[in-house]
Formats: sequence, structure tokens, C-alpha cells
Amino acid sequence: MPDLRSEPVSSRERLAWCLFDFANSSFTTIIITVAYSLYFVQVVAKGDGPPGTAEALWGRGYALSMGIAALLSPILGAVADHYAKKKTFLAVVTAICITATAALALVGPGEVALGLLLFGIANIGFELGYTFYNAFLVELVEREEMGRLSGYGWATGYLGGLASLALAYPFVKGGLGSDNLDLYRLSFAVTAAFFLVASVPTFVYLRERAVPQTAVTGMRRWTIGFARVAHTFREIRRHRQLFIYLIAFLIYTDAINTVVIFSGIFAAGVLGFTPNDLIIFFLVMQVTAGLGAYAFGVLSDRLGAKQTITITLGCWIGIVVWAFAVRTAGEFYAIGLIAGAALGANQAVSRTLLGLFTPVGRQAEFFGFFSVSAKFAAILGPLVYGQIVLWTGNQRLAVLSLAVFFLIGGIVLRSVDEKKGILAAK
Repeated sequence: MPDLRSEPVSSRERLAWCLFDFANSSFTTIIITVAYSLYFVQVVAKGDGPPGTAEALWGRGYALSMGIAALLSPILGAVADHYAKKKTFLAVVTAICITATAALALVGPGEVALGLLLFGIANIGFELGYTFYNAFLVELVEREEMGRLSGYGWATGYLGGLASLALAYPFVKGGLGSDNLDLYRLSFAVTAAFFLVASVPTFVYLRERAVPQTAVTGMRRWTIGFARVAHTFREIRRHRQLFIYLIAFLIYTDAINTVVIFSGIFAAGVLGFTPNDLIIFFLVMQVTAGLGAYAFGVLSDRLGAKQTITITLGCWIGIVVWAFAVRTAGEFYAIGLIAGAALGANQAVSRTLLGLFTPVGRQAEFFGFFSVSAKFAAILGPLVYGQIVLWTGNQRLAVLSLAVFFLIGGIVLRSVDEKKGILAAK
């Protein structure tokens, strides 16, 4: 078997890596944000309790799936590192996500348990995929170019979001009336097909450059995973800047994840947006998100990742305060323009900073911790948002509460020394 470590990385391979962002953005856009979340709240769980119950159930279901993914990510990441099987693991969890996403088309009104179960399985597969996909970043470019490639990946992802929105539009434009529900549900299967087809180039051209590590006598495959994770925890003092950054990331990403999963529900419940309106809104948002990912990815190579993230957090505080006071659809479209840019920028640069803090040879394991942080970050925010809506019936108060997460995350981030973190990784 040829040693791929000495072979140069081709532009085609980097493009193939970016195209996975293109493919999986269909799940985030159609299932989590635009179509399935609204279908679950307004059709599947409608009338399943007092006002706010459907939103609370959606938040709890999402949080539970993220908690399970968080527990699995570091273990599977460590195993993938040890056996040099990142690409294989990525293929398996992607197949799980695609299969469960297609099955969402079978969920009918009132089938709350089935709707949450299938969504949970799909979301776990989706989130685990990021553990292995992100880990390829440090193999494809030099450290000083990570911000640029990460930005390209996120920008390509938002193009995928645009493409999936265009593909889903004919199915969801008729709304959630009983005469259009069968067609609306078909958009979930179409999303799965898009994910499948668009991810093919990644598995054809992306190459596994890692080599299997020496087996430890008497240790089984899963034991090795736990042992490596435990070893990483013991070494965390050597990577103090990474540890502090993960805390900051957990806090501010909690708020961003909550915005993503509830933005469509907020627009429909507070401003009366129809599925057709939401498609237009997120088309606009995807464009600015792609531009933000690209522009801030380049900017992070000049200003530094920490400073760039700080700028995006300031933008997010302004966004949620404005959303609390929004009164017209036109205002909300303007918020979407800014939020899209802030979303793309923050996601791209956050991935870059972790890459800079990651020791070579332990990419999947450290990105597993990054995934754990991101997934645990997705638990508290949705629970708080859903509970506030359940208690008060007011989504405006729920969205305003997210400003606290952005503020605290920014304060913790200030204590991160970017130069020391990079030096520790080297």
C-alpha cells in the first residue's frame, strides 16, 4: 500500500473535502432549520399539550440527540486515529444520517415519538460526521493556510444550502395544509438524495493520509478509544489554551445552535412567515453566510482567529437584541442578512482556531473533543429557549436570553492566548 504522507495534496482533493460541506448543508438547511422543524412543531406535535409544548419537545429532542453524539465523538475519534480509518467512519455515519433523513417522509401528524426518534438518529449521524470530516483539515494544508481552506469549506457549504433550498422549494411552497402534506414530506426524502449524491466526490477523491498506530497488547478496539481519550484528559494541562477556548466555544456556540434550530419556528410563530417566506429568507441568509465564511476565513489569517471570532460575537449580540424588538418582515430579512454573515464567519474561524491548537497526529481525537464541546453546547440553549416559551408563551424573551451566552463566551475567549496555544500544538 503506497505511503500517502509524502504525496502532495491536489486541488481536486481539497475541493472534494469542501464538497462534503456542500452535501451535508442540505440536512442543516432543510431538516433542522427550514422544513422539518416547522413540520414537527406545526403538524406532528400540534395540540400535544399547552401552548409552547411543541417548541419544548423540539428543543428537548434536539438536545438529547446532541448529548448522545457528544458522548460518542471523542471515543470514535480516538479509534479512527488509532486505526487510520477517518474516511471509513465518515462513510458509515453519513449513511446512517441519509437513511434516517429519508425515513422522515414517513412521519405523520401526531407521531411525535417516531418523529423525534428518526430525527435524533439522523442528527447523531450528521454530527458524528463532523468529527471525522474536520479532522482532515490539518492534513490538507499548512497551518498558516487553515483559515482560508476552512472558509472555503463553509462557503461551499452555504452554496449547498442554496442548492438544497432550490430543490426543496417545489415541495414546500404549498405550505402545511392537508392537501400539500404528502408533497411537503417528500422534501425530506429529496434532501436525503441530495446529501447522498453530493457527497460522492468526497469519498472518491479524499485520501486517508494517516497510518495505523501500533496496537497495544491486551487492549481491544473500543478499549483503545477510551484509553486514548483518558490520556488526552491527563495531558490537558499541556494544552491550557485549547481547554479555555473549548469552554468559550461551548458557551457561544450554544447560542448559535439555538438560533439555527429555532429561527424558522420564531419567524413563523412571531411574524407569521409561511414555508414559502422561509425559503426566500434562508436563500438570502445562505448567500451572506457563504460570503461571511469566505471573507472572515481570509481575515482570520491576517488578524488572527481569536480576534476575528470576537468580532463575530459582537455582531451576534446586536442580532439577538434586534430580533427581540423586530416588528416587520422587512426588518427580519435585514436581520437575516447580518446573521448569515456572522454565522458563516464564526463557524469557519472557530474550526480554524481548533486546527491551530491541535497537535499533529491526533487530529481526529482533538476534533472529537471539539465535537463534544459543540454538541454539549447544543444542549442547554435549546432547552432554555423551549422552556422560556413553555413558561411565558413569548419567543421574543427566549431569543433575547441568547445575548447572555454570547457575552459570557466572549469574556472567556478574551483569556485565550492564541500564540501560546499554537506553540503548545507544535
